[in-house]
Amino acid sequence: MIVYLKLNGIEMCCTGEERWLDLLDRLPDGGAGALGISVQGRTCSLNDPVEEYAYARVLTYADEEGRRIYERSLQFIFLTAAHRLYPGERVRIRHSFVHGYYVDLPGVAVTEAIVARLEAEMRAIVAADLPIVKLQVSSEDARSYFARTGQLDRLRILSYRKVPYFTLYRIDGLDDYFYGQMAVSTGRIAVFRLYTCGGGILLQRPDMNDPSKPARFVNLPHLLHTYSQAAEWHAILNCENVADLNDMVVNRKLREFIRVNEALQERRVEEIADQFIASGARLLLIAGPSSSGKTTFSHRLSIALKVHGLRPVKVSLDDYYIDRDRIPREPDGTLDLERIETLDIELLCDHLSRLLAGETVDLPEFDFKSGKRAEGTHPLTVEAGQPIIIEGIHGLNDRLTATVPRKLKFKVYISPLTMLNLDDHNRIRTTDVRLLRRIVRDYKFRGTSPEDTMAMWPSVRRGEEKYIFPFQEKADVMFNSALTYELCIMKQYAYPALQAVPPESPHYTLARRLVKFLNYIEPADVEDEVPLNSILREFIGGCCFYREED
Repeated sequence: MIVYLKLNGIEMCCTGEERWLDLLDRLPDGGAGALGISVQGRTCSLNDPVEEYAYARVLTYADEEGRRIYERSLQFIFLTAAHRLYPGERVRIRHSFVHGYYVDLPGVAVTEAIVARLEAEMRAIVAADLPIVKLQVSSEDARSYFARTGQLDRLRILSYRKVPYFTLYRIDGLDDYFYGQMAVSTGRIAVFRLYTCGGGILLQRPDMNDPSKPARFVNLPHLLHTYSQAAEWHAILNCENVADLNDMVVNRKLREFIRVNEALQERRVEEIADQFIASGARLLLIAGPSSSGKTTFSHRLSIALKVHGLRPVKVSLDDYYIDRDRIPREPDGTLDLERIETLDIELLCDHLSRLLAGETVDLPEFDFKSGKRAEGTHPLTVEAGQPIIIEGIHGLNDRLTATVPRKLKFKVYISPLTMLNLDDHNRIRTTDVRLLRRIVRDYKFRGTSPEDTMAMWPSVRRGEEKYIFPFQEKADVMFNSALTYELCIMKQYAYPALQAVPPESPHYTLARRLVKFLNYIEPADVEDEVPLNSILREFIGGCCFYREED
């Protein structure tokens, strides 16, 4: 049989018995850095057989799906090293941390010497270029294996997937489950570093700009503390993974769980209000990445301050946009509407200084339909001691408030730092949860299809990397807006919309990946239990703050 296909745009003729791996040497670069293959929106292994008439593309670390293959494989190599050195010990891949992953070994007191041993073992596994074998096993055999090896977290989550078989991966006799493709061998995963970090281990991945070297280690104590606080909340909630959450859905115990989850978040809002008052600041600045719930949080914080007798006022950054035709264009002709230069910083600084001095200022109004500042203004006077709240992506950048003394500013960074994972070895990414929030909100209230939202997402993420994340450690406090129960509620909105994305869509791969992890989430018909002032209401609707003008 003769098979015709295209790989990286090059027409190829094959016998039909080849794997994608066998075709790499026909490419001009020999398939340098190949980690997987994209075939009409599906992510395939290099070991998968070629497909007739396929339009295929090599995935490298420069591709989102390529990076995910690398990251899963790197985590599996770490798990293999830990299994060799500390057989029987539990290993939990907890969450992302800057350019790496925070890993916890509950039964091991992590020291520099232990980290050095683990890294040396990992490098030996890489040097041996061991095959990462893909296995298709029956559901019964998979559950039997995880029961026999004491991996109860894996056993429980797989019980919620009613499928006849599972795909496992094997390195040197160690089998494990991951939802996604792997590299074909350990030798392709050579760039990494290990560090001690907060009582655990930081597994550092390659640098985005230069994958030939590990990303630089950045110490972010505020962020690490916020993750530690999230872990405390999960202990209070008695919910470590999706199986715990699903059990509550099935056993009809989710309603009380929602109440406790929301109460913990409300207490944190009150704590931040107390910290702001104690600081003596006047300007309350709130910033965070897309779909963090900044607007709802600012309303809730405002109410918490009113409980103390304060009367906060809000100044909208939207009204300080410069005219659209004055914004410089990028080299490709597009407008970067998230850069700080789109704001009239000089006017904002002047107004803030005058407001804090007790003067009356005429605040501008921006007309988004025309893309220009409107002729009308509205006066504002702030009394002594009256707080000013500003919410927006540039809130932590001192350029925005350069004329205001630091002692008068109180900065809050907000982000949904997801700690709920599928199991010990399969994370749910914070970025994926934020994207789901945005897909649901855009689809329900803005008439934007999931495909359009996913098309905008890379640009949104680039803006966050440039304008938000570099300033997060400048915050006085961080607020974790993640709600452990939210995926049970959001699934009923996101799942059908994502399933409707057709295979020919350029966003089909992303939609499939989101659908795949949502398959493990049990939906819950308890939306009436979600408080009207919940962060989640900003995305699913019914938020009390948007029912009337403030």
